[in-house]
Amino acid sequence: MKKKKIIALIVFLSVLMGVIGTDYLFHQQNNKETVKEVDQVNNMIFIKGGTFTMGSAENEAWRGEDEIQHQVSISDFYMSPYEVTQEEYQEVMGENPSTFSGNDLPVENVTWYDAIDYCNKRSELEGLTPVYIVSDGKVSWNRSADGYRLPTEAEWEYAARAGTTTPFNTETSISAQEANYYGHYPYQIEENYFSQDELDTQPGEYRETTIPVGSFKANQWGLYDMHGNVEEWCFDYYGAYDISQQQDPTGPSTGTFKVARGGGWNDFAKHLRSAYRTSFVPEHSASNIGFRVVRNATSFQDTIDSETIKNEITSHEKCLIVYFSWGGNTRNIAQVIQEKTNADIFEIELEEPYSSDYNTVLQQAQHDQNIQARPKIANEVENIDQYDTIILGYPNWWASIPMPIASFLESYDLSGKTIIPFCSHGGGRFGQSLTAIAKLAPDSVIGEGLSVHYSGGSTLSQDIDEWLEKNNIEVQQR
Repeated sequence: MKKKKIIALIVFLSVLMGVIGTDYLFHQQNNKETVKEVDQVNNMIFIKGGTFTMGSAENEAWRGEDEIQHQVSISDFYMSPYEVTQEEYQEVMGENPSTFSGNDLPVENVTWYDAIDYCNKRSELEGLTPVYIVSDGKVSWNRSADGYRLPTEAEWEYAARAGTTTPFNTETSISAQEANYYGHYPYQIEENYFSQDELDTQPGEYRETTIPVGSFKANQWGLYDMHGNVEEWCFDYYGAYDISQQQDPTGPSTGTFKVARGGGWNDFAKHLRSAYRTSFVPEHSASNIGFRVVRNATSFQDTIDSETIKNEITSHEKCLIVYFSWGGNTRNIAQVIQEKTNADIFEIELEEPYSSDYNTVLQQAQHDQNIQARPKIANEVENIDQYDTIILGYPNWWASIPMPIASFLESYDLSGKTIIPFCSHGGGRFGQSLTAIAKLAPDSVIGEGLSVHYSGGSTLSQDIDEWLEKNNIEVQQR
């Protein structure tokens, strides 16, 4: 908050000196030029509407199949230059759920519902009309209300790009001096791991924590941390783009997962791209998920109704442990889980196994991820219908699932089943693997995950016990 007050004072003095005008006005011309002014009323950035190309080009490295390009027109709106801080959240909500502690750090570990609750309560405190009405999983957005709200996915990408068409709004391969992310893994390092001289940006610092909002240079439209620090909740349900809806799209009217954008402090650069889409159930919270707020600058009169589809959690009467392991860590974890649960167990084996050489498998893994390969599985689960819960294990490869896991998820109908993930990692925790699973199994319930650093060490048994308890899976007495 102190930093914001200092910036506001500088802006105010600049206005008095005639250096800048009276509104923050960002006008897009040929997707490059902008005109800036300052809004002293809202302390928010006024984003001038326009038309832009949403999604990523087919030749953009590490693009997802859900990033199909299409033209979208956006109306004027206001956006906070910063992610909501812990101090701001505490002042409105009376609590601070964050994993990391600091007034100027972004609030995190908040669900989508927490974020819209904050918007409504802040609106009430400031004498504005609350935007959302929440009832039994149904959320109605009164678009005529003048209160705070979450950006739509299209508004977020429009603002993040700030007139750019490149993967990042820096227009270069973003560095750890420009954003807070897993700086050891800059853009395209996966395919250049052994020839890093070819990289546009060299590996940099991995801070392993959030940092104060506004620590880096703002984008061309005055918005900070649109890449990195924390992922930011958007209003929309996740789904395929409706390319026919070109004016102020608001996403599907129903869905299981909500969209978050921008990547966080523990993400690889490829997951910070302006077009990259994360999806989580709206009840999900984590230390790398926060939000920023927007307000209308255009008059709307309609209401957007949305409803979350909640897949029922199964009773875990019949569990199957499915895992893919290369170095053995995931296999060992799976075996400990099997001993504690007495569940059936299935190891994914490939028709053409990956190399046993570490350097070679790094190359093979990134190649398969980049082209979204589906390696053929040599064995199969007999009568998967008998299982109501799949405990799914894998190593974190390049901040996501190994492609054999994708092959498994697409080989069986897992609708209505609960998938409980666990992964072994060298420091990246889940990466974006949970989103990858959610996208591949949209009709399944995704349970509480367990990330294990390498083999887990002396606390592995206790960690597994606590994780099983969180997922209401009984530990068998021995």
